Amino acid sequence: MCNVPSGAEAYGSLYAASSSDGVLRLGNIVPDFTADTTHGPMKFHEWIDGSWAILFSHPADFTPVCTTEIGRLALKYDELKSKGVKLATLSCDPVESHTKWLDDVVAHCENKVTIDFPIIADPTREIAVKYGMIDPELKDKEGLPLTCRAVFIIGPDKKLKLSLNYPASVGRNMDEITRVIDALQLSAKYSVATPANWPNNHESIGKKGQAFLLPTVTPEDAKKYFPNHTSCLVPSGIDYLRLTPIENLSTK
Repeated sequence: MCNVPSGAEAYGSLYAASSSDGVLRLGNIVPDFTADTTHGPMKFHEWIDGSWAILFSHPADFTPVCTTEIGRLALKYDELKSKGVKLATLSCDPVESHTKWLDDVVAHCENKVTIDFPIIADPTREIAVKYGMIDPELKDKEGLPLTCRAVFIIGPDKKLKLSLNYPASVGRNMDEITRVIDALQLSAKYSVATPANWPNNHESIGKKGQAFLLPTVTPEDAKKYFPNHTSCLVPSGIDYLRLTPIENLSTK
C-alpha cells in the first residue's frame, strides 16, 4: 500500500464496507460461501487469503460462449498468477457436470491448455443470489432465468474493487480483464487513477501512459510524493487533471 496519507486508503474509505439493503456494491466486503469445486471444497474468504482474486460467473455448463471464455482464461492464468491474482469461475451446475464440460473446453481451445483454476458448483443458485446475479424470488421457480455473465475483482481486503455484467450472448474480453487488474493494483499501490484507454492515453501531449493523481491527494502530498507530476490547464482553472509518470513512482 502506498504511504501517501491522502491517497489510496483515503480514497477507498469513501466506499462503504457493507450496504444497507443487502445489494453488493463496489467497496463492500464480498459475501463468504462454502462450495464444492473441481479442486475440492472451498471456503471463499479463506481461499482469497490476502490475495487479489477474480470470480467469474457462467450461466451454465455446455454453453458455447462460456466454453470459449474458460479456454481464454486458461491462457491468461499464468499471467494473472504472476500478478498475485487468484482465479475461480462459477457455473450453476454440479461438479460432475463441470468435469465433463472441461474436456470440451480443452478440446475446443485452439491452444494447448490445462484448467488450473477451480470451477465452483452452484446448482442451488445460493451463491448467485448472494452476489446479485439473480433475483432471489426467482431462485426456486421453474424455468429459471439465466444468471448474468459477471466478473468480480476482489482486493486482498476482501472488498469488491470492480464488477462487470454481461448478457449471456456476449463473451468477455480477457485482455480487458488483465488491463483492469493492472490499473487497480497500480492505483492501490501508488494512489493514482488511470485515464480512459490507459495505457494508450494522452499520447498527443507527450504523456502516453501517465496516470492522474487521485482526487484525495492534497497539493502538499502531490509535491512530496509525486515531484514529477504536471497539471493540465483547462478553462475552469481548477487544478484537478494532475498527470504523473508511472515509471518512477515510489512509496517513500
